[in-house]
Amino acid sequence: MKRLFDRFSLNTAGRQGEAPAEAKADDEGYFATQFMERPEISKASSAWTARGLAVGAHALDPEVGLGLLLKAWGKDVLMASLAPEDHRKLIEHLDFVTVPPGRELIVQEEKGDYALIVLEGLVAVDRVQPTGARARLAEAREGDVLGEMSLLDAGARFASCLTLSRCSLAVLSNSALDELAIEEPRLGLALMTSTARRLSLRMRQLSARLGALLTAG
Repeated sequence: MKRLFDRFSLNTAGRQGEAPAEAKADDEGYFATQFMERPEISKASSAWTARGLAVGAHALDPEVGLGLLLKAWGKDVLMASLAPEDHRKLIEHLDFVTVPPGRELIVQEEKGDYALIVLEGLVAVDRVQPTGARARLAEAREGDVLGEMSLLDAGARFASCLTLSRCSLAVLSNSALDELAIEEPRLGLALMTSTARRLSLRMRQLSARLGALLTAG
């Protein structure tokens, strides 16, 4: 969690000065590849570009996507404290897409640099066993986040996520998160606080389930 908020600790310097040369180089390569591969989902990470193509993702009208995001997260304290013009800046940093049912949004054990916010629809979160069987861990709905742990620590995905219905999603890439930390730290902090709260809630629910299983055993 500390790593999450460390991104925003230098927000004043980020607004007044330029990003480091290393970050600039990353951004240049990022935009060059995105516009060549798929303009309509150009703000997402390269990992999502490949995944988006594989699952048949289609661009969702950003105005519609923003409205769905605010419907799901608009009552969160920090998000609610932002002005409408601040909310609209999210369009510059998020991609909004729709994905048909039966598509693997996230694959277990792969490296990931993006998270997905479920705006509409239902997504299964499964742990794939060595036998190939899938153990259902949860079902994600409006407002839930998928893949945020790998977004923050660059680790392997713990589970696979499969769409059970047509889904509308907001895509937050690692590079977009870094841009928010530098260019719009207040907005970025509000976005990531909402994400962190949902991660914390899911961890508490998982701990409760494990505790009940250990007690029963």
